[in-house]
Amino acid sequence: MGSKKRTSNLVAEANEVVGVEEENAVTNPIKKKMKKGKEKSGDRADGDVPTASNPSAGTNSIKSMERKKERKTVDKLRRHGASDADAQENPIMNLDSKVNETRGQMVASSGNALPAFHIDVFKDLASADASLREAAVERLVAELQEVHRAYEGNKELFESGLKLEAEKDDGLKDCAPSVRYAIRRLVRGTSSSREGFALGLTLLICTISSIKVDSLLKLIVETLEVSASMKGEEVRDCLLGRLFSYGALARSGRLNELCVSDPNTPIIKEFVSVLLTLSTKKSYLPEPAVTVILELAEKVVLQLTAIGFYQTSYSVFPFLFDCPVSALLCGPPLLYVQMQVEHVLNHILEAPGLSEWFNDAVGAGNPDALLLALKVREKVSVDSLNIGNILPYPFSPTRFFSSDHLTLLTQCWKNSTSCQPRVHSVWPVMVNMILPVMISQAEDVVSASNFLKKNRRNRKSSSPDEEIEKNVQNFCEVIIEGALLTSSHDRKHLALDVLLLLLPRLPASLVPVVLSYKLVQGLMDILSTKDSWLFKVAHHFFKGLSDWVGDDDVRRVAVIVALQKHSNGKFDFITKTKTVKALLADFKTESGCMLFIQNLMNLFVDEGNASDEPSDQSQTTDDNSEMGSLEDKDSGVMGISDSLKSWIVESMPSILKSLKLEPEEKFRVQKEILKFLAVQGLFSASLGSEVTSFELHEKFRWPKAATSSAICKMCIEQMQSLLASVQKMDVSPVLLQSSEFSDLGSFFMQFLSTLRSIPSVSLFRVLSDEDEEAYQKLQTMEASLYKQERRGGPEDFMYKYHALRYLLIQLLLQLLLHPAEFTEPVSEIIICCKKAFVLSDVLESGEDVSDSDVLWMDVLVDTLVSLLPQSSAPIRSAVEEVFRCFSYNVTHDGLLQMLRIIKRDLKPARHREADSDDEDDDDLLDIEEDEDDDTDEAQTVETGESEEQTDDSEAVVEGDKESPEESDESDDGMDDDAMFKMDTYLAQIFKEKKNQAGGETAQSQLVLFKLRVLSLLEIYLQTNPGKGRPHVLTIYSYLARAFVNPQTTEISEQLGQRIWGILNKKIVKSKEYPKGADVDNVLLVKLLERNLKLASRPFKKKKSSAADQSKKKQSAAWKRHKMLGSLAQDSTFWILKVIDASNFSEDERNSVFHAVKNLLTGYFCSKKCPIKSGFVREVFRRRPWIAHNLFEFLVDQCSSSKLEFRRVEALELVIEVLKSMISSTGSDNKAAKKMLKTQGIQKLSVLIKELVTNMPEKQSRQADVRKFCGKVFQTISANNLTKAFLKELMPEAQTACESHLGELFLNFKNGVQQQKVKDSA
Repeated sequence: MGSKKRTSNLVAEANEVVGVEEENAVTNPIKKKMKKGKEKSGDRADGDVPTASNPSAGTNSIKSMERKKERKTVDKLRRHGASDADAQENPIMNLDSKVNETRGQMVASSGNALPAFHIDVFKDLASADASLREAAVERLVAELQEVHRAYEGNKELFESGLKLEAEKDDGLKDCAPSVRYAIRRLVRGTSSSREGFALGLTLLICTISSIKVDSLLKLIVETLEVSASMKGEEVRDCLLGRLFSYGALARSGRLNELCVSDPNTPIIKEFVSVLLTLSTKKSYLPEPAVTVILELAEKVVLQLTAIGFYQTSYSVFPFLFDCPVSALLCGPPLLYVQMQVEHVLNHILEAPGLSEWFNDAVGAGNPDALLLALKVREKVSVDSLNIGNILPYPFSPTRFFSSDHLTLLTQCWKNSTSCQPRVHSVWPVMVNMILPVMISQAEDVVSASNFLKKNRRNRKSSSPDEEIEKNVQNFCEVIIEGALLTSSHDRKHLALDVLLLLLPRLPASLVPVVLSYKLVQGLMDILSTKDSWLFKVAHHFFKGLSDWVGDDDVRRVAVIVALQKHSNGKFDFITKTKTVKALLADFKTESGCMLFIQNLMNLFVDEGNASDEPSDQSQTTDDNSEMGSLEDKDSGVMGISDSLKSWIVESMPSILKSLKLEPEEKFRVQKEILKFLAVQGLFSASLGSEVTSFELHEKFRWPKAATSSAICKMCIEQMQSLLASVQKMDVSPVLLQSSEFSDLGSFFMQFLSTLRSIPSVSLFRVLSDEDEEAYQKLQTMEASLYKQERRGGPEDFMYKYHALRYLLIQLLLQLLLHPAEFTEPVSEIIICCKKAFVLSDVLESGEDVSDSDVLWMDVLVDTLVSLLPQSSAPIRSAVEEVFRCFSYNVTHDGLLQMLRIIKRDLKPARHREADSDDEDDDDLLDIEEDEDDDTDEAQTVETGESEEQTDDSEAVVEGDKESPEESDESDDGMDDDAMFKMDTYLAQIFKEKKNQAGGETAQSQLVLFKLRVLSLLEIYLQTNPGKGRPHVLTIYSYLARAFVNPQTTEISEQLGQRIWGILNKKIVKSKEYPKGADVDNVLLVKLLERNLKLASRPFKKKKSSAADQSKKKQSAAWKRHKMLGSLAQDSTFWILKVIDASNFSEDERNSVFHAVKNLLTGYFCSKKCPIKSGFVREVFRRRPWIAHNLFEFLVDQCSSSKLEFRRVEALELVIEVLKSMISSTGSDNKAAKKMLKTQGIQKLSVLIKELVTNMPEKQSRQADVRKFCGKVFQTISANNLTKAFLKELMPEAQTACESHLGELFLNFKNGVQQQKVKDSA
């Protein structure tokens, strides 16, 4: 049992090394191109026996002597009773089984139970399945062990038995014939199926001690000798077979046993010399040959060291061992063992030719010699002079990784690419030397922080850490950057592979050393060109780098900072990848975010290049002040580029987008970001670059070089965005009153006040007296609102205070960003905030709200709208939040103020194209605007753009004064101040655009202004549902007017789509609609008339040549016409729904009927009317009271219509009216039946007469007429009006009905006669 277990262990051990040698040896030959048509010798099963499918492939490679042996064996099998026919059919394939049968017969005849060796086991050695190969090796060794034991007991019996091959003088006479045969066959097999045969050879040499090593070496050379007649592939097989055979011998441990028994044996020198000679044959052989030598050295060291260990252990703990003392103490003492190790390794180094090999290694650039020298140096503690100058003398890692020595070995590093795509074995050895132990996570955090701070004076690192850092730096600078990156593509590939080997042991503190400027620039060059050969290699490197980073925030920070620092913050932009973006998105912890923020702060202030500078003594002391390090004095004061600073400013808040933390943790991160942006964007230090605040217990730093105004502006914009994103978070009123609630806006204002109180800290720009006053007012009002908010009260007022506070904070930042532009809006907002206080007190006291308390809402809306034209997104967001909180209090005048902005156009009506198909659209929705007024305003704006001396607002006023007799009906009720303010909004748009091309710039700015006002209107519609929507009709009329205006879509399709969306989703198709007494009935009727007119307008093509009007324009015009028609129809349904819910008088209802009559009149009289009968039918279905009232008119129109197709189409409308009459209930049903009896029968009889006497020619229309008549007959019969109907129907009409309607009319008529019979009965 023990023997079997030992054999299994040996199989696993030997299989491991065979796999390594296979990888090392075969990599390079595979890279060579095979000759076409040449068969592979590796296809043979074992190198001797050909396969049945291809017998010629094996026969050609077998030597003539072997063929003779096979023939003799086959003859012997025939003489022992084998079937001649079977032997002739396949003599080679049946060879193994015949031999096994013959040997069994011989054993049986002799009467002695001799063990048998089944040579068919060699087939499994060539299997592709590793488990089959290992099982075959175990079986092979077990059988040969039994045979050899039996052979040693009775040699005569075996000598007289069956011989597997002829006798040879190979020095293996002490082995059984089967063993000799197996050895020779295994050696031959290593040239083809290497794995299984090399493994079997290893275990066989290890288990049978009768095999002589020197004889085996000779046998290997003789069996696998390369002759002159051999070609490339055959030479390769023989050379690799010898290499694997030598590897099997080294792995077996026999050489080690010889060294232990006889330290002076020359066998090791001979073995090493043979390997060196073999390595010179081909370029792919040196590295695996060195691997075999190192395997031999490893075996020697392990075996001798084990003996010494057991001796020492027994002397201290004898009770742990069951073996006798003599068995352990018979070996040499421990000191002697060490001497023996050095002696044996010296034997290796003294091998013939090895010294010359080492001496030529530097000049020839031999990485294999360097590999052997380094590995042997690990085993021998003393320095050897036999390895030349390839290693420094005396040896130490620091000496080896010095710049001079690494430069000396430059050619070795370059030549190590010969084994690509595999990495040469010398590189893992280098990695183990340069980073012997991985730094723990805690040490990694500390070292990363210290390194990235680069504060050399305060850094306290141990000497080994400094040596490792220096070694890594030399390694990267000399080898990676100097030797590989500046060379060929293959060597660049190798450089990235070596760095991937270095990563698993690399501490985060050394990431800036590895990801150096040259490496990052090289990677950017590679990734910027997708067609380059190294593109996939670089992607593979970054995948490995990303996997190495994993969830480690320390590594993540180090990698991001290194990549962006050496690319000026443009790594992703230049490489067109998302590498840095993906790394930024993976921050998940507060500690990781804080580390990232701290490192970006250090990078921004360029701490590594800071020089000595006196700090502010008014707020700091000598203990608190940090001076720049002396060693960085000469680095200059330019600092980092603005491009990198801008990335820092933008990326710091960006980590919050995908960050999921607890509210308290997220607030701490936001606070650190806000402090950095405020310090760098708003302030500067007048004395030095460092200031310590005793109140905040914090030190603040600035770059030595003054921060540019562009970076300061970017910091302010990022602060605005950060505060806007915080404001959008849902905050409950309970949380607003809570003392634990952390308000970022309040913290920012307090932080701002504290910094401004430091004498040596000032704002980055000097404010004027007006701006300074506005600044102070904003601070005071924000503090008051904050107290009011925390005091509590009604929920809506708390939200109002909160929204006003953040608007004030945004205005404060905007005031610093654009001085002298927001002084007036700030004053008005302050007034509105004070009024809000008064209104809240009035509501809490229960008193009535006076008109003066309500008028301030118009001022607030005025001010909010005035902030929209030139404001940033955060300002607009704050404005929208304030408007949302106060939208329920918006007055009609405030609403009109916004709607007039939507209506305004720069291009007057008379400047439009004369042939425009929408020339009448302006008057459709009863919002008529005087053309001269618009023209004057537009001309005034243009004058303001061209003449810089004229103020825009004054020009607008002058334009209005030029035509006082012409006024806009929609502007009724506006005083001069209101008109001035509204026009000032438009003038403000162009204030900073005077030097640009006026037309397009003005229009685009006006479109943006309108879009922002539309956002406020949309908020108003959302927050005023149900009966509280009396102003919706006004909003609808203005928006519909703007949408119908052709300039809207001509100037901006986006504006048209936005208006279309609000009209459809928020008004027309909304579940809520205006109700109650506040609805303007007159306006409803006018809107209905205009929409019906718009719906009935035909599509007009422009009268121009085909060349002038492209298909694209025609398609756009047709699309717009369809959208207008759809809007008109949907609006009609909505308006009728509002009318139905309102209390209309009889006269007002008659005006509705009149509008629908006009629509029907145009429908019947014009061929070009685009109204479909389905639209009118839907009106009748939804509003039956309209259908009943227009029944007689509809029937008369059908009867008198001159257009046949209209008459037939309108029959469906009549059917719909009849249905509604029948289905009506209550008083409506009685009124409908009464109308049907009085006037309906007579009208219907006239219509049927016209239809049957003037029957259409088309069959489809005839079918429609028959269908209509059938519906009419059915309705009349159901109401018992058949007799009256026939009485009204003239005889000639009845004759026509019988002729064209046939049975349909006869059945209707017969029903009357049957009824008469029943009545008489």
